[in-house]
Amino acid sequence: MRLVIARCTVDYVGRLTAHLPSATRLILVKADGSVSVHADDRAYKPLNWMSPPCTLREGTGADAGTWTVTNKAGERLVISVEEVLHDSSHELGVDPGLVKDGVEAHLQALLAEQIQTLGEGWRLVRREYPTPIGPVDILARDPRGATVAIEIKRRGEIDGVEQLTRYVDLLDRDPLLTPVRGVFAAQEIKPQARVLATDRGIDCVVLDYDALRGMDDVAARLF
Repeated sequence: MRLVIARCTVDYVGRLTAHLPSATRLILVKADGSVSVHADDRAYKPLNWMSPPCTLREGTGADAGTWTVTNKAGERLVISVEEVLHDSSHELGVDPGLVKDGVEAHLQALLAEQIQTLGEGWRLVRREYPTPIGPVDILARDPRGATVAIEIKRRGEIDGVEQLTRYVDLLDRDPLLTPVRGVFAAQEIKPQARVLATDRGIDCVVLDYDALRGMDDVAARLF
């Protein structure tokens, strides 16, 4: 991971355009190729970012100080560096990944056993499908035979959508799997996470834990 603290301006050019005026910010360049720009007042959420697969080009000569990050859709994140205050790189190694709590692990097992909860014709390929950046909770095929990566959370938030986005982008490069789409499944999905998922072309599914466990007494319902 590369950490750069710099005074810079940032412009995003794509489906939307956005401009960040000159200020001191943290720029993260990760091993997966992603680039994100952070302020000091927004917890984990970046001001702007580009998810992989994307390429970073640092300008030279007349373009020195200009970083251009381009994704496969041709969208660009242009960072104009005015002054570098810190620039360091660190090898973090392979991360063991987030250890799911008991409910999430059980949800994964239950959904794998009852994959047709997602609809008729769905087929399980594998649980914990391995990738270089961590295992995908469930890899499945939809009724059309298309590959679907499923990320399962107890509470679905933005970081889960970001995690699934990275998995989908990586798996989609495999000619045996492409095209790959994502499904974000949780007992509860936060509104912001749903908006981001929709923007990324990811479907959201709310899971009923009791129903998957066979403990949902339909006869006892008022509605």
